[in-house]
Parts: sequence; structure tokens; C-alpha cells
Amino acid sequence: MTKYIAFCKIVECKSFTRAAEALGYTQAAVSQMVRTLEKELSVTLFVRSRKEILLTGEGEALYPFVKKLVNSHSELFNRVAEVTGLSSGEVRIGTFSSMSQRLLPGAMSDFGKIYPDIRFALTHGDNTTLPEQIRNGSIDFGFVYPEASNGLVNIPIASDNFYAVFPEGHPLAGKTRVTLKEMSAEPLILTDEGGINTVLTAFEKEKISPNIKYRIHDDHTILSMVEKGIGVSILPSMILDRASYRIKTVPIKTPVTRTVGVSYLSDELLPIAAKRFIEFLRENISNYLPKEYSVEE
Repeated sequence: MTKYIAFCKIVECKSFTRAAEALGYTQAAVSQMVRTLEKELSVTLFVRSRKEILLTGEGEALYPFVKKLVNSHSELFNRVAEVTGLSSGEVRIGTFSSMSQRLLPGAMSDFGKIYPDIRFALTHGDNTTLPEQIRNGSIDFGFVYPEASNGLVNIPIASDNFYAVFPEGHPLAGKTRVTLKEMSAEPLILTDEGGINTVLTAFEKEKISPNIKYRIHDDHTILSMVEKGIGVSILPSMILDRASYRIKTVPIKTPVTRTVGVSYLSDELLPIAAKRFIEFLRENISNYLPKEYSVEE
């Protein structure tokens, strides 16, 4: 099974070196695993060049089947963990910046004190990629907006407001509130949330067209760009209330809000380790997020 896991990790990392580091093997060992797999399957899986690693046509065709096999292998051991009473197992979580920074570290630490042999695997994504990974079994559950969770179970667990973000000295930075109309005249650095976008939806509701200059996945990259005066942004308070950048945040006159939920396929298919962790989150979320981020049950 190790060679199949190595194949999938190389595809995910787009690098033999990074895959080896992630798996705890040498690059030579990972390369040997791939050669063994290619010999076993009688195909060439990768095209190697100085700049990048690409899948061959055969590799692309086989990858979904190998990935499914690896996921099934992981699920088997999760089920074994259920039978043995949660003495081992892995919780695979899909997340994004605000959840992985604000909520998960404390929760994983405290859960680990109760179940010390449970492992965690975090995958970063957005409202498009995480639901797909839930459906194909790559992750057990993910933090997803309810409106992006069609066909999935979604339990809302947190909610926060968005604020306008300016570099120090910006003409709008001293205002008590700003309007979306005022923001539309500025070069906007937009968070790429995947599919549904909270900020764009807010502009659309007011029939305003923003001046979008950049679309960035990483919130801290956006904050750094704003700090340097490259543009302005609109970001959730969960990111901003711990930001140490030289920026100014201003409330928006027409509130822009979001709700974040835990999404998964079904209660029946959710591994017990993941189920216990979700229950733990819901029961103890006030220990990790301020009260203003809570949602009514």
C-alpha cells in the first residue's frame, strides 16, 4: 500500500522531494516506490523535467482509482479504531485560515489529552474544493459555508462580520464607517473563497461593481499587500482581531457577515473519531472562540 500512498502524495505535492518529506522517507526511497509501481502496472506514471513533475496520460487515468484505494485503506483503519474503542485512528479535516488558526489548535490539543493516540491530518481548501473532497472521501469533514454544502450535512458553528481593511494613512482609514460604494472606488484585493464569495455577494446585493485588482487565497498575503499600500480589502474579523500588520480596520455600514459550518456526507458514513471530535467541538467551542462568534443552535 505504501507505494500507492507515495504516488498520491507526489500528485498532491507536485514534487518527489516534498512528497518524501511529507511521508518521512528519503527521495530515493519514494522514487524506488514509484518505479516498483510503474513496473507492477506496466505503465509510466510521471514525466519528469527540471522544472516540474507531470502525470502521463496513463497516470491521469489511474490516479482517481489509486486515490480511492488509498482512501479506502485509511477508512479501513478508522473503522478498526472504532472497533478497538478509539485507541487509534486519524481525523481528516478540511479547513481554511481562520478555522485552522483560531479554532483548531486548542481543540486538537484538548481532544488529544482525552484520546492521545488519535492523529490529525489537515487539508486547506475553500468552498469549492472542500465539498468535493468530502464527497470523494479524501477528508472526513470540512469547514464550509452552509450555502456551499448542497447534499451534505452542515452544522453551523461560527459566525463573524467582515471589516474594511486599509493601509495606515489611507483617506478612508479614519472614518467610523465606510460604505460599499466608497470601497468600490478603491483597488480591491479579494479573498478567493471558492464558488460562493461573501464580499462579492454583498456588492451584488447593492448593485455595485467593485474594482477587483487581485484575487488571493491566503488572508495573510492579503494583509501584507494592504500594509504595503497595494490595495484595500474586506476581511472577516476572525482573521483581523489577531492581525499584527500595520493596517486600519473600519466597520462597513451595511454589515457583511458569514456563517461557517462543519460539513460531512452523513452520520452513518462519518468515522467515529471524526464524529467524536465534531461533538467535542460543538460542546466546547466557547473555549476556543469568543462569544461574539457563536451561532444560535
